[in-house]
Amino acid sequence: MASVLTVNSAHVSPGVRAATTGIDKRPVDGPVEVRPPGSMRDGLGSGIVGDSIGNRKYHGGDDQAVYAYAREDLDVWQERLERELPNGTFGENVTTSGVDVTGALIGERWRIGSDGLVLEVTRPRTPCRTFEVRLGIRGWIKTFTHGGSPGAYLRIIEPGHVRAGDAVEIVHRPDHDVTIGTVYRAMMLEPDLMPSLLVADALPEALKRKARKRAAS
Repeated sequence: MASVLTVNSAHVSPGVRAATTGIDKRPVDGPVEVRPPGSMRDGLGSGIVGDSIGNRKYHGGDDQAVYAYAREDLDVWQERLERELPNGTFGENVTTSGVDVTGALIGERWRIGSDGLVLEVTRPRTPCRTFEVRLGIRGWIKTFTHGGSPGAYLRIIEPGHVRAGDAVEIVHRPDHDVTIGTVYRAMMLEPDLMPSLLVADALPEALKRKARKRAAS
């Protein structure tokens, strides 16, 4: 059964007044409230109450309210890197089991648990320098890019609560073939794919603008 293994929130060491990054996420207990955070720069940051985001220029906001990563993909990296990768290591808010995150369609909706929470797949995560520093692996950005399993950002359609063990049910799949993997390849490796993304209505507006620009060039 598809489910949430853990819910992960940013960890700030004792004595640190403010986090410059929220990538150090660790599993938390109990039900966690999930609500739309608003705009990227002026809103609440993360969709997970109690979580924090450092760089509001690139992270957070309604289109990136929740970040999901599959335990199956973490396991692949764990074997490849020959090191333990606990849930939350990649900065994900929810670590899933039994969900094809890379194959999720843009606009696909997930109902999580029994509290009415519904999330919508929006775009892949792209690696940054902070992620490389977090892993401590030279060349990690390139390695992760070519790994092809970026995880997915989701927006909040219906707020609610999420907890470890909640079932994940796909309640809507749009009528197109644009997956998280497709968007990731277009963004990072195959820019000629960008115009093909425009059939996905739920794609964030910033990516639509890039796709239109590519189509016009």
